[in-house]
Amino acid sequence: MRATELETVQSTMQQQQNEIIRRTEDFVRETLKADSTGHDWWHINRVRNVAVKLAQAEGADPFIVELAALLHDIADWKFNGGDIAAGATKSREWLKALGVDEATQARVAQIILTVSFKGAGVENEIDSLEGQVVQDADRLDALGAIGIARTFAYGGHFNRVMYDPDEKPVQHATFEQYKSSKGTTINHFYEKLLLLKDRLNTKAAKEFAEHRHKFVEDFLQEFYDEWEGRK
Repeated sequence: MRATELETVQSTMQQQQNEIIRRTEDFVRETLKADSTGHDWWHINRVRNVAVKLAQAEGADPFIVELAALLHDIADWKFNGGDIAAGATKSREWLKALGVDEATQARVAQIILTVSFKGAGVENEIDSLEGQVVQDADRLDALGAIGIARTFAYGGHFNRVMYDPDEKPVQHATFEQYKSSKGTTINHFYEKLLLLKDRLNTKAAKEFAEHRHKFVEDFLQEFYDEWEGRK
């Protein structure tokens, strides 16, 4: 194939991918526009933006990363009766309707199936660089000021008690234990948020996480000082 022909093919493919991304963005924005749990469109957009940066730093496939980031919470198990496969299934249906090839559908669906945190004792199942990038971006959005805000939004949505000093955090050994947990919002910091920094996959994400993790630790110290009337 001549160089000009190759350039034409590559340009056409890029245009097709851009259109798929555009339509997927519109689909996700419309689907999640009313969410008040911290899993709304703006969460998706933040994860997408960070994932694209991580993909560039780590050499991951940018198209797969952006698609998976956009679709990673399209049918989160937490809002679909605990069905861990709901998001992967819905993403496949959407991509198939767009005419996306089977291989891409499968790669995106596999990321969505395995991206979520499932408990302190549950092994990470991510098996691709693209999945690692999307997972890291999603986990970074659970840290820092936004991560704290999202945690309280989620706890309020599910009528979780904010804090009970007599109720201790649990390091869930299985996904079933984690899925059925009704612990306090503050306990969730210890059951998930504070564990994330050491469970990131990529060097670029670990650099992002240092400040955000420290911010969460500082918030908790301030929370306890105010709770006990020390400040």
